[in-house]
Amino acid sequence: MTDRVLTQVDNRVALITINDPDRRNAVTAEISAALRDAVDSVQADPEVHALIVTGAGKAFCAGADLTALGAATEDGLRVIYDGFLAVAECTLPTIAAVNGAAVGAGLNLALAADVRIAGPAAVFDPRFQKLGIHPGGGATWMLQRLAGPQVARASLLFGMRLDAEAAVRHGLALEVADDPVAAARELAAGPAGAPRDVVLSTKASMRATANPGTVDLDQHRLAVDVEIGPQAASIESPEFAARLAAAKRR
Repeated sequence: MTDRVLTQVDNRVALITINDPDRRNAVTAEISAALRDAVDSVQADPEVHALIVTGAGKAFCAGADLTALGAATEDGLRVIYDGFLAVAECTLPTIAAVNGAAVGAGLNLALAADVRIAGPAAVFDPRFQKLGIHPGGGATWMLQRLAGPQVARASLLFGMRLDAEAAVRHGLALEVADDPVAAARELAAGPAGAPRDVVLSTKASMRATANPGTVDLDQHRLAVDVEIGPQAASIESPEFAARLAAAKRR
């Protein structure tokens, strides 16, 4: 496993850290694959009852690496999505300890968790529109489900960013904590102290009863499929190519 993604297990709780602080933990294909491997590994460990994901340094995750994004086809986009979709699909209870900026794909990673705890410097920033690209990875569905249509539209259509307090106010985060990882560990002590089969079955039931007749993972997958064509087209546009060239010159 790459050292860009670190895993620590303590008291039946796994902490997965994206570890590329010099690049603000931007997602590459390598990091996405390593995040998938880390999630799959702890999910398969019978001694792990809950999962926390966070970022090293000052940022939670600055989104997809623009170079990787600029080269992405629909298949390439799915490669970039795969890491945060592993968190969305995880059968364990999951917490995102959002220590800093969660931007674009990084916002998707935070939204993929069951619960978000925000540090004082946390920022929930979709950034898709500013970059000139269509949202992807199920962002439209996740934001509407968590914050409601008005906040989701303000974020994705008008570019509204949410700081830590606003994220709590609008339902994107549970609380603000000076040390979000420590607060996440405290919350994860609940499932850590419960029978694992009860924890897993409770999460499975909640997925099935959130909208009876469907499972939320199926809805997320449908959202990914709806978004991916328009997102790929936006990445192939001359406008995005110009933005990418300007970013490379910096």
